[in-house]
Amino acid sequence: MSDNYRKNCFKKILDASSVYDIAIKSPIQFAPKLSSKLKNRIYIKREDLQPVFSFKLRGAYNKISKIKNPNHIVAASAGNHAQGVALTCKKLKLNSTIVMPLTTPSIKINAVKKHGTKIILHGDTYDEAYQYAIKYSKKHNFNFVHPYDDIDVIAGQGTIGIEILDQLKEHPDYIFIPVGGGGLLAGISVYLKTVNPKIKIVAVEAEDSACFNLACQTGKPASLKHVGIFADGVAVKRIGLKTFKLTKDIIDYTLTVTTDEICSSIKELYDETRVIAEPAGALSVAGMKKYISTHNIKNKNIATILCGANMNFDRLRHVSERADIGESSEVILGVTIDERPGSFKKFCSIIGKRSITEFNYRYSSQNSAQVFVGIRTTKGFQERKDIISKLKRSKYKCYDLTDNEMAKLHIRYMVGGTSNDAQNERIYRFMFPEKPGELLNFLNAIGSKWNISLFHYRNHGADFGRVLIGLQVKESELGSLERHFSSLKYEFHNESGNVAYRQFLK
Repeated sequence: MSDNYRKNCFKKILDASSVYDIAIKSPIQFAPKLSSKLKNRIYIKREDLQPVFSFKLRGAYNKISKIKNPNHIVAASAGNHAQGVALTCKKLKLNSTIVMPLTTPSIKINAVKKHGTKIILHGDTYDEAYQYAIKYSKKHNFNFVHPYDDIDVIAGQGTIGIEILDQLKEHPDYIFIPVGGGGLLAGISVYLKTVNPKIKIVAVEAEDSACFNLACQTGKPASLKHVGIFADGVAVKRIGLKTFKLTKDIIDYTLTVTTDEICSSIKELYDETRVIAEPAGALSVAGMKKYISTHNIKNKNIATILCGANMNFDRLRHVSERADIGESSEVILGVTIDERPGSFKKFCSIIGKRSITEFNYRYSSQNSAQVFVGIRTTKGFQERKDIISKLKRSKYKCYDLTDNEMAKLHIRYMVGGTSNDAQNERIYRFMFPEKPGELLNFLNAIGSKWNISLFHYRNHGADFGRVLIGLQVKESELGSLERHFSSLKYEFHNESGNVAYRQFLK
């Protein structure tokens, strides 16, 4: 059944040439800097150069252009698919409605609106917007266009595979494909594996939205409990039924990458192309770097896909902060130093001639002080280990905070805020939808039963805000507190035992 299904998909890809009525044959660009650094021949497929700065236009146009007697087009999207549908409908002179979450940044809403489509803002997440769009389309008997789990959408994305083989003199040994709902993965992999089964296909997901990986483990599509929102273009809870059916037996390898690794690849792509990729757009490069490193791949032809460049400008601060960590060129440490003259100089002498990227200091007591420090490195993880070992041999109490999410998101901005009076303090990290009035909604949901002893919020330019909150809660009330939190709509993590909190804020 799957083989016949793939054959049918392959035929539809060959029949999808109409996408060029609106899309371009994007160039595939040799990447000399990445190639030299990674000791392979790296090529970047530039889907960021499409009219909507994303590959999504291909699938949207292929689907909509094949609908017989369309009356009205409905879609749900927080970004790239919405722009593809809107531009397609503008070209084909069709009426359209796009349902977008209330959390969608204005830059994306305006980009869709300029094509003349009707926009409905509903729900805090894509899933809520999607459910509303389905009901809306059925109520009015309109045509719904799925962002990925549709064979004609998949076929449209598959035209990228045709172009890659046409544009390269030699077929790639490896191709790295980003995965959200799986439409891009399905289209490209079906075409490539049909033409040349020797090409190795690696599916790349964000660590906190790895729904394809979950489906591979369970044998069928399953829903993630939580979905990370940094790489919003691939933030999907459940892989598509059709996309998984097409890909489950032909993908050679799957891997996940962290937010820091994605940020590092955004920087790498900027250095190579002078284009700022969106997080999902840099996903395949992040996966490629990780795979090459862990499998010691050398002297191979490797294709990657820069699949989108719809980046919110205010996210760049966050990307910049995390890029060096993802590149293993910065280590973040929490260090206790003696509170006496010359101790700072002694500490710096141990660090040596390495550049200090960040240094936060707070008087702690007459005997000691806590230091939050970032150190530039050039030799990756081994140098990180060497620095920590050298500090510990010199009798410094030292904690590696490089991979500590709470430290990177909150603590670095709060160093110095200790309190001896905050008895029975419990620390929690929350995410809530980034929209007007939601901070008040969040505080109302938390309630006033427990005293707030700590609060930190910072806008990272994402659809969801992040809060660190301290509450004074007696041991006997902990069960009641966590049951209350579990009843709320917000994702939360208990961080009371986090070493960064205990070192800098306790």
